Amino acid sequence: MSRSDPFVPREQCLQDVRRMARRTALLYHYFVTTLVEHFGEEEAKALTSEAIRRYGEHVGRTVRQGVEEMGLPNDIENFGEFSDLPSVGWEGLVAETEHGPRKRVLYCPLAAVWKELGAEELGRMYCYVDQAKYRAFNPHAELIHVCNLLDGDPYCEFDVRLKEHADEV
Repeated sequence: MSRSDPFVPREQCLQDVRRMARRTALLYHYFVTTLVEHFGEEEAKALTSEAIRRYGEHVGRTVRQGVEEMGLPNDIENFGEFSDLPSVGWEGLVAETEHGPRKRVLYCPLAAVWKELGAEELGRMYCYVDQAKYRAFNPHAELIHVCNLLDGDPYCEFDVRLKEHADEV
């Protein structure tokens, strides 16, 4: 295949996405470790949490806008209709659990980098983007990481639901 060929084989696309995810994970890692070196761990974690929250809110608003432009309500069932992530790069499935179907991620290219670097704790902070994006998509939505690769679990598992008390928003 030449660079002028408009068709990219799926395997090359997968590798390209994973390379970009690796670069993103490395960038995040070095930003956070630089913050730790300059401001100390407590302040660095506070700044990182704020940045991740803002980033997640931006993504959630973008997804909400895309879903609404499709003429769909911003119900949590419609979140995936306007994807905010590539269709390749991550490996996952929907598992039937005693609590109903839940999305499981078996391989996350970001988590793989942070594990390789021994930076699971700081990398794990990035995962809170999920809570922020669902809240920004629908203020009644709640996402819980039931399991997380960076916590030593064999996969990430997500429980997405409406808050029990909508007045908590």
